[in-house]
Amino acid sequence: MVARIWRGRVRPGLLEEYRRYVTRVCLPDYRAIAGNLGAYVFTKENGDHGDVITLSYWDSYESIARFAGDDVDRARYYPEDPRFLVDFPERVEHFEVTDT
Repeated sequence: MVARIWRGRVRPGLLEEYRRYVTRVCLPDYRAIAGNLGAYVFTKENGDHGDVITLSYWDSYESIARFAGDDVDRARYYPEDPRFLVDFPERVEHFEVTDT
């Protein structure tokens, strides 16, 4: 299993709305890809911005490529993201997951 982690920052006052957007639009998109084993969003108010982490689990890098494209380390963004996000990190992190 592979965990895919994206971290971002949301403009002040928009964190709750962004979380609803991700829950309604983005997470179902992740989950619709064959090989996705789950997708979650974590949010936290942090002074002048909101912190967001999306965490998804995948059965393989090939499955991640069906979601993200050939460069699996490249972040994928959605049409409404510019309205919410402070910046657009280019890369995500992947970790091998050991499940006992």
